[in-house]
Amino acid sequence: MRKTILVLSLLGSFFAYSQEKSSSGQEKEKQIEGVVITKTKKAVEQKADRTIFDFSEQPQLNNGNVLEGIKKLPGLVSTDIAGMMYQGKMLDVYLNGRPLNITSNELNSFLEGMPANSVDRIEVITQPGAEYPATSGGAIMNIITNKNANKYLTATYSGNYSFSNYDKFRSRTTNSLNLNARNKLFGWQLNVGQNYRETMLNTMQDVLLNSNTDRIGRGYFAKSGVTFDLGDDRLLLNYDIYHNNNDNYTLSNGLAVIFDKEKDKYREADFNASDAARTNNLRQEAVVTYQKRFSDKSQKLDFQFGFTKSDSEFVQDNFFQKGFYTDPLQPFDNPGANDILNNKSDMKVANLKVDYSQPIKLLDGGKVSAGGLYERQDFETESKGLKNLEYQRQTASTYLEFQAKLKKFDFTLGARAENYDISGIARKDSSNIIVQKDLKTFNKFKIFPNASVQYNLMNQVYIAANYNKKISLPSISALNPNNVTFSGPNTQINGNPDLQPTIFDNYEVKISAFDYAFIGYSVSSAKDQVAQIIMKDGKNLYNQQVNISSMKIHNFNVGLPVPFMIFSKPISEIMKFDFNPDKINFMYLYAGYQKHEIDNLNNKGFWIFNVMTQLILPKGIKMTANYSYLTPKAGYFYFTAEKPFNNNVDITLTKKFLNNKLTLSVFANDIFNGQVMQVRSNPPTGDAVVLRSKYDTRNFGLSINYKIPTKNKLAKEDASILNSTKKEDAGGVMQPGQ
Repeated sequence: MRKTILVLSLLGSFFAYSQEKSSSGQEKEKQIEGVVITKTKKAVEQKADRTIFDFSEQPQLNNGNVLEGIKKLPGLVSTDIAGMMYQGKMLDVYLNGRPLNITSNELNSFLEGMPANSVDRIEVITQPGAEYPATSGGAIMNIITNKNANKYLTATYSGNYSFSNYDKFRSRTTNSLNLNARNKLFGWQLNVGQNYRETMLNTMQDVLLNSNTDRIGRGYFAKSGVTFDLGDDRLLLNYDIYHNNNDNYTLSNGLAVIFDKEKDKYREADFNASDAARTNNLRQEAVVTYQKRFSDKSQKLDFQFGFTKSDSEFVQDNFFQKGFYTDPLQPFDNPGANDILNNKSDMKVANLKVDYSQPIKLLDGGKVSAGGLYERQDFETESKGLKNLEYQRQTASTYLEFQAKLKKFDFTLGARAENYDISGIARKDSSNIIVQKDLKTFNKFKIFPNASVQYNLMNQVYIAANYNKKISLPSISALNPNNVTFSGPNTQINGNPDLQPTIFDNYEVKISAFDYAFIGYSVSSAKDQVAQIIMKDGKNLYNQQVNISSMKIHNFNVGLPVPFMIFSKPISEIMKFDFNPDKINFMYLYAGYQKHEIDNLNNKGFWIFNVMTQLILPKGIKMTANYSYLTPKAGYFYFTAEKPFNNNVDITLTKKFLNNKLTLSVFANDIFNGQVMQVRSNPPTGDAVVLRSKYDTRNFGLSINYKIPTKNKLAKEDASILNSTKKEDAGGVMQPGQ
């Protein structure tokens, strides 16, 4: 046992201790030279309820768009067919503490349009407490974009360029500028950016459809924040806007049943077609936050009002459709047509929440947290002028949570009560007759408990057990009855307005050492889990959303850092901690096993492996290599992976110049071109389908980050107001991370 603890100490504590030592040294230097401190951030940090991934100082993560960076995170599985999962839990994606309320293609498109260098960190909250909405489902991925505020004007420019060369040369560029400052009255921040990306997508759907798509994406965003100090209190005002304008040009061929106008009937045909699709998305968010502070810094009262509006338009035109009818063999050439698809959607979300916390005398010390939330969501969709969905949701909730310590134990016990009122109307045009029906209502009051116990074996080494009950409401992407992806002569892609919410019971046990090394097991039991099914019926392909009556996901995972110095230096020298973690060679190993249990479906489990290695080369060049692999022949919801979802090697070389103000990186992603998705569907009804999709994932490029220097070297940097937990105080300009 002593040897085990010693090994874990060497693997973990050297990071934490050396960072503290480095910071201490920098503080002394500050007293002499008056320079601003820049702390070294941990690349991966394990906490009792979450895993934190730093993006701001990890060039291998921030050299592309956010979606590309997310796919490199150890333990995370992201697919086009079933969304995102982390360690066996479905993820509800938040941006700066507020849910995006989108999934699947819409979520991917949004994340593709956001430069990764605009992200500070990503927190995956695997055990959301009572202060989080119960609608967080299995887990939360909170993307935090905000930076610190300084008592002087600062500016940081970030940009990158990359290219791929498959059937032709394609380029991608991103640029962003971050400005912030503080004075005696207020602080402000402005972050603006744009991106342009040319990408390729080749797909195969059984023998029925093959397509090659040229994708051109354009994204723009602006994030602004102002904070006023009112004594010890703070008032924060935030406004964010995101705009994506994308074009897709698709050449397709396959086997379909096509209408013959001359014979007035449908006939089987081999076809070739050319289509163009345009997507225009605009998302705006405004948030007002008032933070009341007391003489006791651990006592807090926050009020927040937020409003989100998201509009989307999707239009597809056909240039031509031609080929041969098969029985008898006869050519056809159908002229193109505009507005094959012309769909719109509009979402509005308004919420008001209150959060309060204070210390209490409970056992050896404790804290109580309480609060409430009211939220209303309105979602409307339109197809060719017909408003075919009107969806409304009202949620009122309150929570109470206690935290306490007793010797080496930490306890958390809480509950959240939520009342849901969901209703709506669906319409469809059937034979030129508008058919209207009411959606299935969901009007229920539910209580969602959560509990955790943690035993601290020694400093920074603990074992924890957690339980929580959560609910996941269908996203607007799954509810939307319209096709917002692609329409071919044999493809039917639709949402399902009648989807019901999913109820989760989540259990987890984890041992963690020094915020880096960990081993854990979790099981998530879901009722009415929302899942995608793809099936074939004759010459038609159907892509639909359904509820799974019951499902369990088992997950085992382990993570371990391995500093290479343990192979070359004696333990006595390592224990001196005379090194900087950013200047040493090490490897971070992750392995996870996941199994999806669904009634009447024999799914095999799969392994996830991730290896990240940092090597310090001559001239201060840092090389980071990342390898990710997911075993094939395994079940993933209603799909079996015929090839690994993940199978890629990425390499990044980084060097800092000008006293660390300029960071230059060159990178190569998916060097061996192994990233491809090929699955076989296992639908509960209909025939199975083999699906394959391939993006131009092998790309090369360079990125730059330049911190424009200030003349005021004695100016002091404030702490960021953006916090990942309510346990921390705030002091920057952007809205809190929850």
